[in-house]
Amino acid sequence: MRISTKGRFAVNSMIDLALRESAGPVALATIGERQGISLSYLEQLFGGLRTAGLVQSSRGPGGGYRLGRPAAEISVADIVLAVDEREPPADHRPGAPATAGLWLRLEETMRQHMAGISLASLVEKQLDRGEPIVVAPRRRAIAPMPAARPLRSTAPNSVFALANSMGH
Repeated sequence: MRISTKGRFAVNSMIDLALRESAGPVALATIGERQGISLSYLEQLFGGLRTAGLVQSSRGPGGGYRLGRPAAEISVADIVLAVDEREPPADHRPGAPATAGLWLRLEETMRQHMAGISLASLVEKQLDRGEPIVVAPRRRAIAPMPAARPLRSTAPNSVFALANSMGH
């Protein structure tokens, strides 16, 4: 199991999301700005995360992403496996390289290690660093404009009414 750039970006983005979701759904554009990741790339990553049930999305004003389950129940392995293409396992046929078993054992060890690291623990470490967590103000739906009141005028409606109002 290798940790690709996709996996690294996905883990960082999930930490970002977990840090800010208490204020409501988090827009991918804001994650992209903070993490230096393009919106189209994030959409790809979050598509895989959504398919794996790690995030949920909501559309419309005030929409964005939330965690699909508690951060304590999401492991680094879950995140990486959701976004990385699976490579076929090492070859076990006769004549396969002598190191095939070694690579399989290393992959399994890495997977087990990453499965033991929860998103919640990474969030705690981030908070322990003391860096401020900036949360953008919640976006609100556009409120309808109040109904316009008809104008009432006490001014005369003609030159003759004006003259009469002046006493002439």
